Amino acid sequence: MFSRQRNARVLFGLSDVVLVSLGFEAAYQTRVLLHLERAFYLSVERKALVLGFALLAWVAIGVWLEIYEKLDAAHPRIILRDSVRQCAYGGLCLVVFEYALRLDLSRPFLFLFTVYAWVLLLLFRLTAGRVVGVLRREFAAPHYVMVVGTGERAVRMGEALERSAEFGVRLRGFLSERRDAPAQITLRCPYQVLPVADLPSILRQHVVDEIIFAVGSESLAELEEYFLLCDEEGVRTRVAVDFFPHVNSTVTLDHFGPTPLLTFSAAPFDEIRLLAKRALDVAIAAAGLAVLSPLMVGIGLLIRLTSPGPAIFRQVRCGLNGRLFIFYKFRSMCENAEALKAAVAHLNVRDLVFKIPDDPRLTPVGRWLRKFSIDEWPQLWNVLRGDMSLVGPRPALPSEVEQYQRWQRRRLRMRPGLTCLWAVAGRDNVDFETWMKMDMQYIDNWSLALDWKILLRTIPRVLLGRGAN
Repeated sequence: MFSRQRNARVLFGLSDVVLVSLGFEAAYQTRVLLHLERAFYLSVERKALVLGFALLAWVAIGVWLEIYEKLDAAHPRIILRDSVRQCAYGGLCLVVFEYALRLDLSRPFLFLFTVYAWVLLLLFRLTAGRVVGVLRREFAAPHYVMVVGTGERAVRMGEALERSAEFGVRLRGFLSERRDAPAQITLRCPYQVLPVADLPSILRQHVVDEIIFAVGSESLAELEEYFLLCDEEGVRTRVAVDFFPHVNSTVTLDHFGPTPLLTFSAAPFDEIRLLAKRALDVAIAAAGLAVLSPLMVGIGLLIRLTSPGPAIFRQVRCGLNGRLFIFYKFRSMCENAEALKAAVAHLNVRDLVFKIPDDPRLTPVGRWLRKFSIDEWPQLWNVLRGDMSLVGPRPALPSEVEQYQRWQRRRLRMRPGLTCLWAVAGRDNVDFETWMKMDMQYIDNWSLALDWKILLRTIPRVLLGRGAN
């Protein structure tokens, strides 16, 4: 039942392939029919190359923007926005591809292709939700589900199943492990409550595709024989784990050897996407160090010539899950800044972290480095080493972490970054509480697309020196 959403994502991706192909052919035929000054023709090989790249780009962008996750339930405004973004990015990728390979494609053709693809995708997606609902209702076999339990969580599950009726889900009734259970439960319509001991005969006499156990954790051990019965009969079973009411983690079932493990994760755990994030970090950090190294040498010399002390400032910071690492940045303060910290403590404007606007310990060069975040460039080495990421919560001092409230410690469960969500929302103008909450927001909503958005929004803020003190 719940795997249908994954199937829908695949179908939406395939629909993009078909619709973009139609848009490509329509644009090609339109351009051929347009009697412009320059004749336009693509050989079969070149046409296949361009179309293949376009299909790959459109689908990859759709995955990146998470378009296929919400098509059958999205608001028309969201569908319009996502379709515009996907086709705009796709058209841009095609222009870069054409320029890199010197294909010399017709500009009117590229424009027509982007517009036709957008129109076809938009028209399909605006009706996709209704079409999927009709197909599931009319052509899919009804999916019969029974719920074990009669308490509040079982009732909530029954209501959710009733709301899924348009997708072919049918609630057959409830089973109870208690002797004092009610004879029926009334939702939109009344459902009979049968003893769970009757399950063997129910499975023989009725079609039951799935059974959901919505009982308290203390009752699960007593129901073991019914799990075994369903396993022997091949009936799918699920367990509602909302008996941890305050846990907001993502729940997955893993295996360690032969032992199944119910896993609660309050931070991103998708190893494939995290690997892609790490690959992006390494590629950009290596390229950044290669390009910026001559400038960094010059900045280091400038720091040494204008104030006594080393050019690079080193400090111990907390990394992923509290691991300690050496954090690098260009020195922007006088050499004895740490010794002067007590003398300027009365100027601190934050409760927990130490932050002074227009800090008197800044050197003239350091003030300029801070304003444009140039002092952070050496952290590209931390990114390359794996201590940090390009995007993530900023690394904290161990002394600050010791003072965190319990909920704030969750920010340590993500690799710290060069930039983060609060950095693009106001940098040093964001108060500490908001800073922490935005870090949690980033962790809860993390995606590769979000990382790109933050990186792209960081660039103009840094170049203009906005919000830095």
